[in-house]
Amino acid sequence: MAESRIKHIPNHVAIIMDGNGRWAEKRGLPRLAGHRAGTDNVRRAIKCFNDHDVKYVTIYAFSTENWSRPQREVQGLMRIMEEVIDREAENLHKDGVKLIHLGNLDGISEKLKKKVQYAVELTENNFKGTLCIAFNYGGRAEIIDAVKRILRDGILPNKIDEALISHYLYTMNLPDPDLIIRTGGEMRLSNFLIWQAAYSEYYATPTLWPDFGPEEIEQALIAYSERERRFGGLITEG
Repeated sequence: MAESRIKHIPNHVAIIMDGNGRWAEKRGLPRLAGHRAGTDNVRRAIKCFNDHDVKYVTIYAFSTENWSRPQREVQGLMRIMEEVIDREAENLHKDGVKLIHLGNLDGISEKLKKKVQYAVELTENNFKGTLCIAFNYGGRAEIIDAVKRILRDGILPNKIDEALISHYLYTMNLPDPDLIIRTGGEMRLSNFLIWQAAYSEYYATPTLWPDFGPEEIEQALIAYSERERRFGGLITEG
């Protein structure tokens, strides 16, 4: 069984969910149909990771660069986000999952902003798992925001270290990702968790996100389990 080959479970898995548009195009469907299929797969994937006892899952839902896409697609993505929150917030709450938003809500419609805030507040005391949604998120923007808040708080330069900067990021109080998965065949971070991913392991697959199911998840976890994490050091032989 694949399960027996997973010796070490990552505490935090982050996912770049790529390939929704290509999934739709291959089927002669509009790109938004692919994004809907991708959101349908999120719940299945979260359940699978939870079944494997992964405590934290972060998904890259909408980047700061995605605003440059055609306006019709962006508007459709915003509608899909509203629908997903309406459909899934209560389910996540019943499952004991805590929802955290990573990113900036500036520029988002007031309606969607309130839905995001409602879902976060509804689930804030849950503890059976944590789902972080990087929405209107960019890694560089996150670091810039952290620097601005450090300056605004009047912190002296000699007090600034890695721990302090981490505290000012959107991900404060969250562990750094152990494993970053990218679907869709590309091999880049795309401005995702660029501070936090310094020592993450990476797993890339050509499988498009809507087709990324339990077998693929198991293969990613097996690949992670077989690696030796050195964090810049050397493995000492016993």
